[in-house]
Amino acid sequence: MLTKKQTTLAIFAVPALLMVAAFLGNLFVEGWNWSRFDFILAAILLFGTAGLISLERAIVKNNNYKILISLLIVVILILVWMELAVGLFGTPFAGS
Repeated sequence: MLTKKQTTLAIFAVPALLMVAAFLGNLFVEGWNWSRFDFILAAILLFGTAGLISLERAIVKNNNYKILISLLIVVILILVWMELAVGLFGTPFAGS
């Protein structure tokens, strides 16, 4: 069983690793052209999601609800990310 500190570290390690992977991809992959704004927005989305999940895990006591709410938060992150990337829904904030 993981302690609360280890769980929090794991929750925030995932977005950190994703940001490192994006940075390395930007350096070494042809056609990967993220600007500073892209990195800032990605960090806000990823670490904001991690913060919400961490907060939710501290507040909610029922394990089934923890899993369900965490999955819901991740699905919302994925939908927002897809909208910003390709304009899936055609909203104005995606540039469509």
